Amino acid sequence: MARKAPRRTAERILEASLALFNRFGEPHVSTAAIAADLGISSGNLYYHYRAKDEIVNALFAQYEQALGELLQAGGDVADVEDAWFFTHRLFELVWQYRFLYRDLNNLLSRNRQLETQFPALLQAKTQAMHALLAALGRRGVLRLPQGGAAETTANCMVVVATYWLSFEYVHDPRHALEPEGAQSALLGGARHVLGLLMPYLEPAQRAHLGRLVQAYGEGASGGPSSHPATPHIPRGEGA
Repeated sequence: MARKAPRRTAERILEASLALFNRFGEPHVSTAAIAADLGISSGNLYYHYRAKDEIVNALFAQYEQALGELLQAGGDVADVEDAWFFTHRLFELVWQYRFLYRDLNNLLSRNRQLETQFPALLQAKTQAMHALLAALGRRGVLRLPQGGAAETTANCMVVVATYWLSFEYVHDPRHALEPEGAQSALLGGARHVLGLLMPYLEPAQRAHLGRLVQAYGEGASGGPSSHPATPHIPRGEGA
């Protein structure tokens, strides 16, 4: 059997940096700490990434690509169950790269590339939420009032999705962003984003969303990569 090729050093640097940034916060992790974690010299690290900002930018590019692929599905949702899975997957990505959101404003103030690129990311999220609302509206699942309700709701969904982990961190700085807090953060974020739709959902869909929240809340266990088995959630009449 052919041996699997070893991972390139540049990939290992990004993987180790992501883990360290997520655990300790990007400002508290030096390139020397990353090199030590990998058991390589600082010179070897600098051969691939000349500064820590280059590592941050490479990780952001990974996140941006993965998020862009997910957001394309915003307009494909058919009901609240689709919306739930879409939103939960969004928070899984946010959690995977949570260092970006741990101290977002500070990070943007120190990194010019992120400062210029992050607004486009927020715009893409907003467009995806608009597409999600429109898709639910076309299917009669959601009835938003005329006027600016769709824009306001989409913007509020993006605000919650962007700052939810910061909210969790302020509540419990020592534990909120640790691996054992993953399921609570993911479920809480998805619940609060979709909770903004509750007043406008058709009754059967509103009830089904409540069952989804309850079922996944009861079934959640383990860390960020530990996904609970999909529970059986009966769809309500007309759901």
